[in-house]
Amino acid sequence: MKPSERIDRRYSDDEGRVVPWTDAEARLAATELAWVVTVRPDGRPHATPMVPVFHDGKVYFHTGSKEVKYANIQANPQVLVLAGDTAWQQGLDVAVEGTAVPVTDDALLRKLAELYRDRWDGRWQLDIKDGAIVSELPDSEVVAFEVTPNRAFSHSKGDPFSQTNYRL
Repeated sequence: MKPSERIDRRYSDDEGRVVPWTDAEARLAATELAWVVTVRPDGRPHATPMVPVFHDGKVYFHTGSKEVKYANIQANPQVLVLAGDTAWQQGLDVAVEGTAVPVTDDALLRKLAELYRDRWDGRWQLDIKDGAIVSELPDSEVVAFEVTPNRAFSHSKGDPFSQTNYRL
């Protein structure tokens, strides 16, 4: 499904144009490191870097069951995924809002493991068995999460600057 795309003139130069969702998807797919923002049970935000995989219009990441982001997602599965860089005059930053849902489908986990093998220098190796990621962490599971975007924003940097809002 193609999302609605609308330039936000409040945050865009007069010459700014809508960034197509396909460009935002390409940015997400190329991102080696992104940030996931969760909310602690007491309402404080928590942000941490993670290695994402973008597949079939969704963002995936994994974490240990003893990690802060895992506990936060258990209490409130609403997350924000941020992909971009700190450059001011060039590039495209993308923010995705959605719900983080654990992945337990064996075939999808195997596909994610295959996609992670292609990340960086190959050090992201996931072993899958019986619908779960095999964990080497003591007393901890490793859980993959799927984030289906429901809202997203892109910020095109440089001349002209623009912000595009997406509703999915």
